[in-house]
Amino acid sequence: MSLDPGVLVAAATVEVPLEPVPTVQVIAGEPSAGFVVLDERDGREIGVWEMTPGTATDTEVDEVFVVLAGSATVSFESPEVPAIELAPGAVVRLTAGMRTTWVVRETLRKVYVA
Repeated sequence: MSLDPGVLVAAATVEVPLEPVPTVQVIAGEPSAGFVVLDERDGREIGVWEMTPGTATDTEVDEVFVVLAGSATVSFESPEVPAIELAPGAVVRLTAGMRTTWVVRETLRKVYVA
């Protein structure tokens, strides 16, 4: 999908195809996750990402995101970076290579720019 100027996408309700999180990343539960790319230009990607309840690890890319719905805690392998609580309206910046653990309590949906 590529957005033309003036095109509206309802990020809160756009369909996001979900698949089980790879077993090697799952710590607890049976989370599923997925994303839909809304636009790609100038080396940047804008999309919507969603994860169902559960706990999983990840290695991040450079990204800024805004939480649309849900509840989660993200902790970081680096002791210099404190855990953060995610709720609707939270704006977060992640840098490439950060190793994270996502504890999703209520299905989390975010709009990201990477």
